Amino acid sequence: MKIGFIGTGVMGAAIIKNFMAAGHTLTVFNRTKSKADKLIAAGATWAPSPRAVAAQSDVVFTMVGFPQDVEQVYFGKDGIFAGLNKNATAIDMTTSRPSLAAKLAAYGSNHNFNILDAPVSGGDIGAKNATLTIMVGGDEETYHTMLPLFKEIGKKTNYFGPAGSGQHAKMANQIMIAGTMTGLTEMLLYTRKAGLNEQKILETLSSGGADNWSMDNYVPRILKNDYTPGFFARHFLKDLRIALEEADQMGLGLRATTEAKRLYEIMVDVKGLGDQGTQGLINIYI
Repeated sequence: MKIGFIGTGVMGAAIIKNFMAAGHTLTVFNRTKSKADKLIAAGATWAPSPRAVAAQSDVVFTMVGFPQDVEQVYFGKDGIFAGLNKNATAIDMTTSRPSLAAKLAAYGSNHNFNILDAPVSGGDIGAKNATLTIMVGGDEETYHTMLPLFKEIGKKTNYFGPAGSGQHAKMANQIMIAGTMTGLTEMLLYTRKAGLNEQKILETLSSGGADNWSMDNYVPRILKNDYTPGFFARHFLKDLRIALEEADQMGLGLRATTEAKRLYEIMVDVKGLGDQGTQGLINIYI
């Protein structure tokens, strides 16, 4: 299949490699072309704009940073909608606003395009190992048509309903992650203050009721002083802000998530550590 992919960052690049390994033809675009050089060397084709990617593809995936980037990539002068072929499919994997997902789908419906929102969970490790969890909203028939592609990059894919439902599911995921990230950070701080062996604590907690994905994957990095991003802290802060905006519209007061957002604002906006991974939260304490 001819697949287009826009956004060749840490996760996007890994997903592209898995699609190429499955035998698909990949056309790629990224705002900074150098970030796509390794993919091009591996056999992907470069296109000069999202419009050009769309014109050459049966299915276009997008994974960019922020909702405003999604808007530009789809609706811009050289955006996807300017080049997408009739009855082709575009799938936005960016974690973004549910309302924007609905806007994309409505435009697609009016112009004979198939649009899905399909944010993912699993970080760089899940992207690399094709074990992502994929949360999908949009037309159900389109979802079933695209399911074989989702299975090539993920271990679990669920359909949640109309456009925007995938984004709502991802917000639920990020709310949960917010708790695990603050928990693992303060667990480590307590461990150090008590003079306990950090590695033994990790091994012990990993075999009991405190076990969770974030701890298993990020604490080993912290113990090595490795703050390279599996997922950028600035992107996580964006997600928490969206989640709280959505919660506010529902009349929900999410106190723990609000506190997590405050802590990540210190990390990103005050300390300037937004390009670290989410595990870098510990650096606001030490």
